[in-house]
Amino acid sequence: MSATDESNLQNQEPTRHQPTEAELRKARAAQKLRENLMRRKQQARARRSGQADMTEGLPAARADESSA
Repeated sequence: MSATDESNLQNQEPTRHQPTEAELRKARAAQKLRENLMRRKQQARARRSGQADMTEGLPAARADESSA
């Protein structure tokens, strides 16, 4: 093997494998956790500054309806 052949082998990037289902699932879970953490931090900041939370999903129960 010549010196140029050896340098060509060293410069090649390692082959990348296709991610497995477990790796994909782990990556999705990590992304969801990051999104949840950012949302919780944003809610905590809003509470400290006195702003209302921008909620998604079910609306909060009203006080006048729950006493009936």
